[in-house]
Amino acid sequence: MENIGAVIEAILFVAGDPVRVEDLAHAMNLTSSEMAEALEALSDHLTLENRGIQLNRNGESVFLSIRPAFAPQVEAFLQPLQKRPLSQAVLETLSIVAYRQPCTRGDIEAIRGVKCDYSVQSLLNKGFIEECGQRETLGRPTLYRTTDAFLQHFGIESLDELPSIDLNPPEGEIGT
Repeated sequence: MENIGAVIEAILFVAGDPVRVEDLAHAMNLTSSEMAEALEALSDHLTLENRGIQLNRNGESVFLSIRPAFAPQVEAFLQPLQKRPLSQAVLETLSIVAYRQPCTRGDIEAIRGVKCDYSVQSLLNKGFIEECGQRETLGRPTLYRTTDAFLQHFGIESLDELPSIDLNPPEGEIGT
C-alpha cells in the first residue's frame, strides 16, 4: 500500500482519540510487524519534518498530539476563545444558580426581578449549568445546577470554595 503513513495519519486525525495498534493494522490489512514499521516511519517523518503534531504511544494504542514546543502558541490561540467575558446579567444568573442550586427560572427571576431566558440559555450553551430534574410543583418547572465546566472555568474544585455570602437580606430591605 502506497502512502501508508499518510493513511495512518488521516485515520488518527479523524479518530481524535487513541486507536489500538491491532485495530489499525486490521483496518489497513497489515501484519503487526508491517504496522510497527509504518508507525516508526510516520513518527520519524513527523519529527524530521518538524511538523506541528507528533505520534504518541500509550500501551497498545497510538494517537496524535501537538508537539510540546508549539504548546505556548496553541494555548495563546485558544485562550481568548475559552475566556470570553460573561455579561453582567449572565454572571448574576450564574451566581444565583451556584448559590441556590438546584433552582428554577422562576427562582432566578424572583431574585433578579427581570426575565432570565437569555442568560439561562447562554449558560446552558456554554455548559456552565445543566438541567437536573423538575420541581414537584404546579407546572413542574425545570431545575438547574452548575456543572464541572463551571468549576473548571473559575478555577475551583468544588462549590465549597465559593466565597460565603449571607443570602438573607438585612432587616428593612425586604419588599423594598
